[in-house]
Amino acid sequence: MAMSKTTNTYNRQNWEESEFPVLCQTCLGDNPYIRMTKERFGKECKICNRPFTVFRWCPGARMRFKKTEICQTCCRLKNVCQTCLLDLEYGLPIQVRDQALRIKDDLPKSDVNKEYYIQNIDAEVAKGGDVSLPAGSVGKAAAHSDLLMKLARTSPYYKRNRPHICSFWVKGECKRGEECPYRHEKPTDPDDPLSDQNIKDRYYGVNDPVAEKLLKRAEAMPKLEPPEDRSITTLYVGNLSEKVTEIELRDNFYQYGEIRNVTLVPRQQCAFVQYTTRSAAEVAAERTFNKLILQGRRVTIKWGRSQARQTGVGRDAEGNFSELEPVPGLPGALPLPSDDMHSNYFNLQQPYSIAPSAIPPMLMPPPIAASPASFFFPSQVRPVGMQAPPPIPGFEAPLPKATPSSSASSPAALSSAPKVHYPSQDPARLGATQGVNKAKWSEMMHNEPE
Repeated sequence: MAMSKTTNTYNRQNWEESEFPVLCQTCLGDNPYIRMTKERFGKECKICNRPFTVFRWCPGARMRFKKTEICQTCCRLKNVCQTCLLDLEYGLPIQVRDQALRIKDDLPKSDVNKEYYIQNIDAEVAKGGDVSLPAGSVGKAAAHSDLLMKLARTSPYYKRNRPHICSFWVKGECKRGEECPYRHEKPTDPDDPLSDQNIKDRYYGVNDPVAEKLLKRAEAMPKLEPPEDRSITTLYVGNLSEKVTEIELRDNFYQYGEIRNVTLVPRQQCAFVQYTTRSAAEVAAERTFNKLILQGRRVTIKWGRSQARQTGVGRDAEGNFSELEPVPGLPGALPLPSDDMHSNYFNLQQPYSIAPSAIPPMLMPPPIAASPASFFFPSQVRPVGMQAPPPIPGFEAPLPKATPSSSASSPAALSSAPKVHYPSQDPARLGATQGVNKAKWSEMMHNEPE
């Protein structure tokens, strides 16, 4: 319980009075018109057991009310938020930060030693120290760690301010419905280590389940492996803000080596940084992968692609370009046309033919058989296996072939021709009896009366 100033006056000059709390952006909320209630010496600090000024507020709509849990002296010793006890700079638990920065906690835990230690810290701050800066061993550790840059939370996580789960809804007895200020969701597994958290363990950095989860995630994080092609010296920088300029990119990447070119693509929110040497590109990729933050965004670092792979041409061991191996299973290229066909664009004299071995069996046309004698024209052919059509009445016998030595001009040859019923069936019009017509024409010319 809180110690009243009127009933217990022991060491009351060290009781804390403040005008505004020390909070992180997540606990403060997204509401710019926030209202707080202040209660002087409202409760005891859960770390040093001293009365302090308690602040209470609502971070935003559909969120639970929050209040300060520890005093400002204890929060400056660890540089943490007074409510969530997470680091103000990285948003990580104290155990993760201390392990990354190799900070040894020397804060005493007994009541007498702890009170004496805190009084000395208050005296140092009162002499002229900056209240906004961290005190103790955290303020002396000014070095940065790669682990902290990888795990740091750069944006607020307002989901942490949601209301608690309604215990009546879990039992099936909640009668408020949508007006219930608590969440109607299934609770987490009670065997989950995250469901059992202690505020003192989090402050001292001992047996913190959230910290252990983050450390395991850091061990399983992927690493950026350099490509085998030693000619690649370009890094891809993605997830850039619209306000990032080329000068800012050069300032952040020039410290790792000499830069040959910086190409900024504002439409795609990315850039390409090309170094002169491969060693400088490897150092830049190692020190900026999942660590670099520009304009409040964590940028994405990847290796650039080889131009030879994009054009389909590779390089051998000596660095010379060479064609890649063909894909197995694809058909070969068609043979080139002969030299005689270069000037024959319309195939007027000699048609282009493909060798039968180059044509797949499934695309080969069926063999063609010669036309029977009952067909009118030699060009009328039929495939093998097809039956011959029935003969046309009146054309059972094949037409005689007219030759210069044949007796086509005799009347017997003319009388043996089939009878014509329609003009379209006249063999003379179709060119089948050209010899007979010529002989008849010559005979008519000789027998013409004078």
